[in-house]
Amino acid sequence: MEELIDEVARVRELRAGAPAPDRARLAPGRARLLHAAGTDRRRHRVRVRPRFVIVGVAAAVTAVAVAASLLVGRDDTRGLTTPATLTDADLKGMTAAELLERAAEAVEGQPPVAEPRAKQWIYTRHALEYTPVLAKSLSDGDFSDERWVRYDGGEMAFVDAEVNQQKPSVVVEDADMENEAENGTEEDDGRSPREMYRLLGSLPPDAQGALRALRRENAVPDAKDRDRAHADYREISDLLGAPIKPPQGLAGLYRALATLPHLDVVDRMVEDAAGQRAIALRYSGNDSGDERVEREWLIDPVTYEVLGDRMLQNGKMVSGKAFVVATVVDRPGERR
Repeated sequence: MEELIDEVARVRELRAGAPAPDRARLAPGRARLLHAAGTDRRRHRVRVRPRFVIVGVAAAVTAVAVAASLLVGRDDTRGLTTPATLTDADLKGMTAAELLERAAEAVEGQPPVAEPRAKQWIYTRHALEYTPVLAKSLSDGDFSDERWVRYDGGEMAFVDAEVNQQKPSVVVEDADMENEAENGTEEDDGRSPREMYRLLGSLPPDAQGALRALRRENAVPDAKDRDRAHADYREISDLLGAPIKPPQGLAGLYRALATLPHLDVVDRMVEDAAGQRAIALRYSGNDSGDERVEREWLIDPVTYEVLGDRMLQNGKMVSGKAFVVATVVDRPGERR
């Protein structure tokens, strides 16, 4: 038990200063995310292929042809771009700038992502990685994290299995994400999906234009005693975890990220928490406040979409999370 407590306390310290990839945080889900840590390299995960889809936009979806954060289906895919799949051989010697320009060119040619209605909900489910010590203390339900966030940020929902394990209920809570600053809300639940979508949608496709737009927004408070590059990274990393990313905005975000220091491409494919092969883009610029900790952003080698991220300490994975499903639904508790 002392070992488990030590690991939980350690990951709380590691993640304390790190911006969450998905700022649509639910209070009951925070504990599970904080538990996703350890120091053993052997991992426990849910092995499912991630599925990104907007429901009701159109009929057919071709997974390879779509490179937005939520894939947009359409019957006629003749005009869509299908980027070539990267291999381990391609990654050897590739710079972060080369990878991110390739990714930007791939996503900016994709069709726009339809904006949800204000009262629709964004449903996401993540696979989480654990070490054996933590895994032994958790139930099967703790190996994934699912949530619903209303598009306008007015409410959040989560699954509560504590009362009835056989038939867990969906609990809905008020959030008011878009008015927290004005209302002086003590608990910060982050920006709403709508705020993130619209900010991304406003970004120019070029690096300097995107950086200027992000600096004007300045949505993530600058850390004390850190330079401009670190402040830019915090703004960018927050948006990398957005559940809906307009393709043109994502292209600008990738190019802005490419201007920053401390980025390297891992020279081989890795597996994310969902068992998906991914390109690892490593940021070693003291993301969490601990110089020993690095973050790897995991990118799909076909669509160049962000699949998730993981934290490393001294080269060893200490926590990880990956999208399994991200979709638009009409009510909390609905799944696709």
